[in-house]
Parts: sequence; C-alpha cells; structure tokens
Amino acid sequence: MTHALIDPSDPLERQNRKLMKIIEVLMRRVEQTTDDGGVAYAHFERAVMLEDQIGDRTRDLERALNLLNDSNAQLATAIRQAERARSDLANAIETLQEGFALFDSDGHLVMNNSRFGMYMPDLVARLRPGLNFASYVRHASESRFLELPDAQTSREWAARRLQLHQEKHVMFNLNLTGDCWVQVSEHRTRDGQTVILQTDITDIIRLERRERGKMLDDQAQLVRATLEHIDQGVCIFDRAGQLRGWNQNAGGMLSIPLAHFRVGIQFDVILRRIGSDFQIEGILTPDDIATWVASTDRRAPLRFYMRSGARKTLEVFARQMPDQGFVISFSDVTAERAAARALAQANERLEQRVLERTLELEDALGDAERANASKSRFVAAASHDLRQPLSAARLYLASIQEELTRADHLALMDKAQRALTSVEDIIDALLDISRLESGHVEVDVTHVPLGRILDQLQDEFAPHAALKGLELRFVPCGGIVETDASYIRRILQNLIANAIRYTPSGKVLVGARRRGRTLRLEVRDTGPGIAPGDQDKIFQEFHRLDAHVSAAEGMGLGLAIVDRACALLGHPLELRSDLGCGSVFTVTVPLLHNARAAGALDIPGHQRGRPTLDGQIVLLVENDPDLRQAITLLLHGWGADVIDAPDLAVAMAQLDDLDIRPDAMLVDYELDDGVTGPDVIAQITTRYGTVPARIITGHLSEKVRAHCRATGLEVMTKPLDPALLEGFLTPDHR
Repeated sequence: MTHALIDPSDPLERQNRKLMKIIEVLMRRVEQTTDDGGVAYAHFERAVMLEDQIGDRTRDLERALNLLNDSNAQLATAIRQAERARSDLANAIETLQEGFALFDSDGHLVMNNSRFGMYMPDLVARLRPGLNFASYVRHASESRFLELPDAQTSREWAARRLQLHQEKHVMFNLNLTGDCWVQVSEHRTRDGQTVILQTDITDIIRLERRERGKMLDDQAQLVRATLEHIDQGVCIFDRAGQLRGWNQNAGGMLSIPLAHFRVGIQFDVILRRIGSDFQIEGILTPDDIATWVASTDRRAPLRFYMRSGARKTLEVFARQMPDQGFVISFSDVTAERAAARALAQANERLEQRVLERTLELEDALGDAERANASKSRFVAAASHDLRQPLSAARLYLASIQEELTRADHLALMDKAQRALTSVEDIIDALLDISRLESGHVEVDVTHVPLGRILDQLQDEFAPHAALKGLELRFVPCGGIVETDASYIRRILQNLIANAIRYTPSGKVLVGARRRGRTLRLEVRDTGPGIAPGDQDKIFQEFHRLDAHVSAAEGMGLGLAIVDRACALLGHPLELRSDLGCGSVFTVTVPLLHNARAAGALDIPGHQRGRPTLDGQIVLLVENDPDLRQAITLLLHGWGADVIDAPDLAVAMAQLDDLDIRPDAMLVDYELDDGVTGPDVIAQITTRYGTVPARIITGHLSEKVRAHCRATGLEVMTKPLDPALLEGFLTPDHR
C-alpha cells in the first residue's frame, strides 16, 4: 500500500511531505473513529512503524547518493589524468628523433608523430587514426618519394612489405629520392600491437660508401703490387671477356708489348695474338678456348700447354670467378720440360746406378743383421732419410712416363720403376731386420699377388745370373696368397740370391705348386748340394758353407733371415738337398680362398693410362723441398692444382689468401719444430671441415702408425707409389 502512495523516484522532501500528509490523515481518522475494537490504534501503530521504515530508507538513500557523488568525482579525476597522460605521451613521442607509429592488434593506426610522415610528405594527409596497415603500405608503395629496387614494381614492393609484417621483429632499409636512406624497424608487442620506428641513416650510408671506396682503392693497389711480385703472368677478365687487370709478366711471357694492354680489350684480340706466336699442345684448339670463354654456364677449370718453337713452353690455367669473369695465369715451364728431357736421357744410366745401389744395400743388410739396439735405431733413421730421395725419383719418373712414346723407352722406364721398387722393398727389409733383432716385430698380412713380386725379382736377378752364365727361369704364377708382402719378397730374394751365389753352373728355377688351400713356393738350383749334417747349420747366423766366398758376396745372414721371417709369418720352411744334386728350398703359404675376387685387385706397377685430376685442389705439406717439388710436378702432370707448403703456417696463409678449401691433403708426418702431420690436418679440418687426407712418411714404427690410427688417418709410406697416390686422389676411388 505504501509503495502505491509513495514514488521512490521522488525527491526525499516530496516523499517526506507525502508521509506527513498520510500521518496527519491517519491521526485525524483515529480521533474521529468510535470503533470499540481498537482499529484506529492499530492503524496508528502501523503508521509509526512505516515512519521508522521510511526514515531508514531515507538514510540508505542518502548514503547511496553520497557514494555516487564520490564515484563521479573520482571518475572525473581519472578522466583528467588519462587525458593528461595521453597528452604527455603524445608530447614525448613528438620529441623522438625517429618517426614513430603505433598500430593496434587489428592493424589500425592508433597514433604517430610528425616525423613518421616527413620521409614521404604525400602520405601525411592519409595518416589518421583508424588507417588500416594494408592501406598504409599500398599508399607508401605508390609514393613518389620511394625509390623502388631495380626490376621491382610498386605492387611487388607492397607484397614484400606485407610479407615482412608477418614477422614479430623485422628491420630493413628504404631508399628515398635524393639519395636519402631510412632504416625501418618493426616490432610486435605482447598484446599484438605493432610499433614502427623510422631512423634517418643517410649520413651513415654515405660515410660507409666513402670508406668502402677508399678500402677498394687500397685493395686494388695491394692486388696490383701482389700481381707484380708473382712469377706467373696473370690476366683478369670480366664476364663480358674484357681485360680488367694484368701484370708485366703476362706481357713478357706472351711477347706482347705493355702498350698493347689496356682496360677493356677483348679476350679474342689476345687469343689471336697468342695464336700467331704459340702452338697449343694436345687436342685443345683456339675455338675450344673461345667457346669456354663465351660460355654462360658454370665453367670447369681449363689447363693446357702452348709452345713457341723450342725456346719457350708455357703452362696456361684458366678458372672462372664468382662473378662469371675469369682469371688466366701463365707459368713458364721451359726449364721443367728441359729437366724432364734430361731425366729421360739419363734413364738408362739410372737403371745401372739403381742396380749398383741395390747391391750396396744388400751388403748393408748383412751389417745391419749384426747391429745392436743402437744400430737398429740408426737403420730406422737412415731408412727414413733414404725414402725421401727415392720417393722423389719415383715421382719424377712417373711424371715423365706419359711423355714417352717409344716402346723401348717405356720398357726401360718400367725396369727403372721396378728397380726403384726393389730398392724400396730392401729399405723396408732393413728396417724389419732391425726390428727382428730388437724383438719388436709386426707383420701386415694382406692379399699379395705373387706375379708382381716374381716379375720384380726376375728383373732384379737376371743380370746377376747372366754374369755367372746361369740360366735363371721363373715359372709364371697368378696366384694370390695371404702373407706379408715385404717379408715374403725378402724371403724369396734371399733364397734366389743364395742359389745364384752357390751355383757355379747350370740353372736356377723359381716357381710355385698348389697343394689344396696352400701354395708351395720353390727355389731350385743345380749347385753342389748340402750335406745332411750341414742342413741345420746353414740357417745359423754368420754360417757359410763355402769358406772361399768373399765377404762382399754375403756374411751368412741371408738364410738366417729367411728362417726368422718364415717362423714369424708361420710359413713352413723346408730344405731338400743331396751332395752333387742341387738343392730345393720350399716355403708354404696360405692361398687366398676367393681367388676370383682377388683377381680383380689392382696391382701397382702395371701400366696405366694417365690419371685425370682436372680441377682438384691438393694441399701438400712437406718440409723436404726436393720431394715436395717431385710430388708437385707429378700432380701437375695429372691435371691437379697443388698448394705446396713446407709447414702449417705457410699452408694456412696460402689457403687464407686464396680463400679456397682443398679437395685432398697430403701431409708429411714429421715436420719442423716438432709439428706432426696429424696436428696439421686437425687444424685445417677445424677451419675448413672434413677433407680427405693421407699421412706420408718414411717412419714405419708402431708408434707412428698407432698415432695415425688414433686420429683416424691412413698412412702412405715413402717412397710413394704413384698407383696408390692416384687411387687416393681419384674421386671415384675415394
């Protein structure tokens, strides 16, 4: 009832007036009523209670009104503070030296400062809050103040800009008209908004250009000085085949006056001048060279020789540069060619000298068998020193073998190679005998083709037998056995030498018989024979049956070495002999079970075609200058590019100067100042990554081999075998 009479939305004063009016009416009715039941009094009580409720409600409304007034006051204060903060933020952004813009998470512009539009004035009118980011990019791409990159349209630029916008953080440079540059950095906030800063970097770019130009000038002078101080003639051409740089040696080698060299001259002009004075060797023609120069594809390195009469020979090497230009170098190899011809003429004399050296080494072997531990160390050191010149000799012969065309010269070359191999094996035997005496002996059991060993022994002993008038016959054998190649050769070598030495007339027969899974190697002679009582004594050291034999013909160590080596290898040794009927020495060796597979093994020493290593870069680190030159000459003949150095420092300097990674490495084990080959290879692979490598050494000690095995490196022993060297460097065999 009360709610029907009083409207709560009325002001409190109006509500109070209404209540007072109601109370007055009720009091009047109470005074006038004559109801005995006390109804008037009840109405009065209700009016009093209603008045109390109205008072409480009035006080509640007053408190609510006060709270509302306080809230309105606080809200007004907060609005004023927010407006002041926004004004302060805008003023702070305006003071920034960079252009600033803020886009909300939906990609609409929230605010920006005046510098944000100063770099593209035609965008200022469009920079209003609410501008969509894609629209901003489209307008920027169409701005007349934007310098688009070469071959790029405004639409492509806008697409690229929107693509960059997908990144959380991005930074790039804008090129504006008037050679101005602005660096734009864009960052995403945690709530997805985007902040863009624009920084003027024009002064930095221009300073960098000046410094780069100065540096390029300094580098050009350095390159010019370097070119003038190298032995080769060098010409540098750009991608259009125009000359851009050269040195004086180029003009001297090509017999072209320096006045005729000028920047921009076409390679064809120089090629015609070369063609008039030089003859290109091989199958390559001037047209082939011109085709190589004109090619737009990636060009493989080009190497050839050209000769001017008999007075000058030049080696020419051309290589493409990263910018499609190319460099041509000319090396005068006239002296090397003359040395090769002189070496070929001395080949016949070399065979006899090698044979004499072989005999001397055999006598030295007898002395080594009597040496003590100190002498054993001496033999090991001497063997290492002998390997250096022998390795150089073998490689020099291999480098000129391809130049020989006459069959008799090739035959003599083959004999010389075999003789050098014999010397190498003798040196190995010297070292092995010293190990036998010291008690530290190792064997390397491999698949050994007997044919190669028997051929070498026949060439070695044929002159000895002929001098004594003996018939020396070798029965051909193609078997492959499982044994140590060095020791089995030494065993047969001593047995044949012993047979020739003690056979006054008749013949010596060397052959093999198959017995199941073994091969019985036999050396038969028609000598005086050996009495049964002496057959055990002949295997003792320094024991000789013929007291009249001079010390120069042996000290009685040959059969002792045979006995020790057979025992070491586990090859049974037998002797059958009767007085007046000659002797037969037999060594039984295991025969390779899978002979067909073994038959496909490559036998070093067989005639091969010339290897082709064109384009390969080989790093050679060798402190012996003669051996380094021999290896370099051989590899150059095979078409490889050799970076040769005596030590690690020079090798690293050359690799850094050339900025090139080698395809293969050949490193001597023992270098100067205590540096070892594995140390050198480790440092080079650390900088350039894994590169195929081999250790070359004349040291055959277990300590050296264990060191190389521990570092995962294989060893090639000196003297180097060209066939094994080719097998390592040929990519298909690697």
